[in-house]
Amino acid sequence: MGGAAIARNVVGIIGNVISFGLFFSPAPTFFGIIKNKSVEEFKPDPYIATLLNCAFWVFYGLPFVHPQSILVLTINSVGLVFEFVYLTIFCIYATSKERKMVLLFLLIEVIFFAAIVLITMLALHGTHRRSLVVGVLCDVFNVMMYVSPLTIMAKVIKTKSVKYMPFWLSLANFLNGVCWTTYALIHPFDIYVLISNGIGAISGLIQLILYACYCSYKGEKDDGDGDHDLKPSGVQLSTLN
Repeated sequence: MGGAAIARNVVGIIGNVISFGLFFSPAPTFFGIIKNKSVEEFKPDPYIATLLNCAFWVFYGLPFVHPQSILVLTINSVGLVFEFVYLTIFCIYATSKERKMVLLFLLIEVIFFAAIVLITMLALHGTHRRSLVVGVLCDVFNVMMYVSPLTIMAKVIKTKSVKYMPFWLSLANFLNGVCWTTYALIHPFDIYVLISNGIGAISGLIQLILYACYCSYKGEKDDGDGDHDLKPSGVQLSTLN
């Protein structure tokens, strides 16, 4: 039992390091926004989604919701701070209309999150029931976030170019998913972390396979559609989740 606990902690710490890198990966983009004093065509959607995702995983990792999940709690707390900083920078340099839209979505998220917290704490008793409800919600949001990379993978197949799918980010996503999947399988077994990160590992593997298939192709010329949408760091990260 002691050996399993040590192994789980070691794997979790490695997962924290990889996840931290994924959360930090959009930083150069936001340094560019600060330098240019404009958000240009960048979109805040992935960061709004990741903020809520991290908030639910932080709640999930609390001892009175799901015990023995301190490493899930720590990395998602870090992710929560990163996403808040990114969105703050976006709001500072966005237009008035864009700023109002971001604040509106954040308000909706706060109300939704607060409602779930209240229902969980007041209506559900015991960590089993609480982890069930919160864990399912975490997995649902993570699966929804995996829809975004599907559009990138489709573009790779269509253009026969990996221009919009950086190898190192795909590799980091795959390793992140594998690491947290391993963590979930070590006693005590965590089905909710397993589901989200298992899907993340599969998604990352598919990206790597596509990269291997098309990295040698010259591909079509840039079609000028300006794929400047900000991508979530991983995340989103699996459970970073």
